[in-house]
Amino acid sequence: MARKSSKRPSSLEKLVREVTGEQKNKFNAVKVVIDGIKFDSITEGNRYEELKVLVRAGLIKDLEVQPVFILVKSVKFSGDKKATPAMRYTADFRYYDIKKDKVIVEDVKSKATAKLTDYRMRRHMMLAFHEIEILETY
Repeated sequence: MARKSSKRPSSLEKLVREVTGEQKNKFNAVKVVIDGIKFDSITEGNRYEELKVLVRAGLIKDLEVQPVFILVKSVKFSGDKKATPAMRYTADFRYYDIKKDKVIVEDVKSKATAKLTDYRMRRHMMLAFHEIEILETY
């Protein structure tokens, strides 16, 4: 189930930018560090905090942050000196949902980033090649 957030930056995001001098990106996201882990947005950091609560409550386990998946292996074209790197997808979270009895791969998205062609292709490859459907949270 998708969660919703406001489209405009929150007052907390504005304050963080003001104090740190960090420039906003094209999606108004502000990077944040929690437990030594760098998150691409305050929303993603907040979701991490929520997932830690679910771990403590015994509802999920094996929480991983920023797990990497190989979508397409590295290849070397004839005539090239070096192989092209593998195509990777880095999700925001992976965890085991005890009630659903399955592993969940989750990505925190805004409405804008969920529509990006690059993300949509990676989401498609995750399902096609790994049989993993990404849970998008907003």
